[in-house]
Amino acid sequence: MSGNALRDLNTLPTPERKNDSSSIGNFTKPCNGKTIENVEEQLKKSLSSVQINGGETLNVQHNKSSASVQINGGETVNVGVEVANSEVEYIESENLSDLEDVDTCLKKLLPGLDSKDWILVVETLNNVRRLSVFHKERMHSMLGDLIPLVVKSLKNPRSAVCKTAIMTSADIFSAYNDDLIDSLDPLLVQLLLKASQDKRFVCEAAERALEAMTTSVSPMLLLPKLQPYLKNRNPRIRAKASMCFSRSVPCLGVEGIKEYGIDKLIQVAASQLSDQLPESREAARTLLLELQTVYEKSHGLSTVVSENPEMGSWENFCLSKLSPLSAQAVLRVTTNIAREGLVIGS
Repeated sequence: MSGNALRDLNTLPTPERKNDSSSIGNFTKPCNGKTIENVEEQLKKSLSSVQINGGETLNVQHNKSSASVQINGGETVNVGVEVANSEVEYIESENLSDLEDVDTCLKKLLPGLDSKDWILVVETLNNVRRLSVFHKERMHSMLGDLIPLVVKSLKNPRSAVCKTAIMTSADIFSAYNDDLIDSLDPLLVQLLLKASQDKRFVCEAAERALEAMTTSVSPMLLLPKLQPYLKNRNPRIRAKASMCFSRSVPCLGVEGIKEYGIDKLIQVAASQLSDQLPESREAARTLLLELQTVYEKSHGLSTVVSENPEMGSWENFCLSKLSPLSAQAVLRVTTNIAREGLVIGS
């Protein structure tokens, strides 16, 4: 885990609460070498909100002809058409179309991602998604240079860029799986941050990307990456990391859990039972029930059990691996909560 990644999380400010539901607002447009500033403020009275893309809000102007602003002491520029045409479409992965010219797209990929033109960045991110889906072998050699630029877009304060970068991350996870493990840390940091903020449509996209990560990356490689975030000072980060950890463990299977160490996993889960946020506690309960089921179905995962038959029960196993208080908390959970639908391979 890189030091920069942990510092990003440990210095996380209070969650953003500004209104950023629009994928258009607050953009600056170059014009004759100058800049139109504060366009949204000057257009505020001529804009209205409409619902698009399943509930996200987009500002659309009623009267384009009245959308003129003055810059640099008198020069007047009409920006109505620019605002109306800056609409961003979020395309689901299954609806992406193939590229017509793959070679040209590959050449323009890195410059496009590093561009100061946010619209070009969004277009290039969508091309990264298309390449991930249709031509992942062609883009594989570029991942080392490409991932940092995707991370840069994840940090972009403009929601349209950020959300498209999140969707790009999900498609990259699905395409490259364990090949991303060496570049995972900066992506993981930003996705945990975005999944923990108050902008609902960005948060939901980040949660879907984290789900794609847990299903695409080998749990044996992913769990050690997630574990430091379970102790992060930000409770929302801990909660999102706990949910990812809980989803990833069942992917190990019985033999994988045996190899990873059920004693390590039960200690991790027990530590989350007393966490501040209910999401962390619920993830810990789900994980504990999974571990109990695995333990009871394969009554020999721990060498302690085989050497000491009297310690073969789940209760004695918990007491032998946890402090008395932690063991009692775990046993309350695993005794009182129904274990429906949590059996591996059932």
